Amino acid sequence: MRLISWNVNGLRAVVGKNFREVFQSLDADFFCLQETKMQAGQLELEFPGYQSWWNYAEKKGYSGTAIFSKHHPLSVTYGIGIEEHDHEGRVITLEMESFFLVCVYTPNSQDGLRRLDYRMRWEDVFRAYLQHMDESKPVIVCGDMNVAHEEIDLKNPKTNRMNAGFTDEERRQMTTLLNAGFADTFRHLHPTQEGIYSWWSYRFHAREKNAGWRIDYWLCSNRLQSQLQSAKIHTDIMGSDHCPVEVEVIL
Repeated sequence: MRLISWNVNGLRAVVGKNFREVFQSLDADFFCLQETKMQAGQLELEFPGYQSWWNYAEKKGYSGTAIFSKHHPLSVTYGIGIEEHDHEGRVITLEMESFFLVCVYTPNSQDGLRRLDYRMRWEDVFRAYLQHMDESKPVIVCGDMNVAHEEIDLKNPKTNRMNAGFTDEERRQMTTLLNAGFADTFRHLHPTQEGIYSWWSYRFHAREKNAGWRIDYWLCSNRLQSQLQSAKIHTDIMGSDHCPVEVEVIL
């Protein structure tokens, strides 16, 4: 199966550019979106052979997630079941026959790290949410996780240390999540590959210079590692400040 994740940074804008063409060309079994930045009824978007599920933030023009799938789930869950964390449309979970698929848009710690404390609380409860599901069947989780885990995952680690997305606290949380039984699929298959990123600032011609960060992930339960076929980052696909990330896995 081919699975795609893309932070579109405003779906209505990307639909006006190239979204339909990208969607059809990638021909994914599951296509997960983050930062849709829309409310119900603002966009009619359907593709033959796909069902879709949407989680909208209460705040207009903010956050939001969606999943398109060729496969019918056993159940669908919106959010993680904790009041503090379920107002921003950040999580959708599909329970499939042999695995759980989770699409997440992790909260950004923001300028001045003013939301770092909240981010730390989120990380702890989201990890517990994944671990609980992992007890019954394997989990595949994707999305903009708003952290470059290691120095290899961004162009300028020294000048960005302690900026949002590369704080010691955020990086430790990713390490803790991986140590809890999950694998970073791209780094598992490409342990030393440098210069491959999934997000570039709109400022300073960052994408032209490839001054990027790898903050978009496909993680999977460790017991699925032997079923991984490939992991790709589609750096050539434009339309957002992020590019799509892909994993192929035998399921």
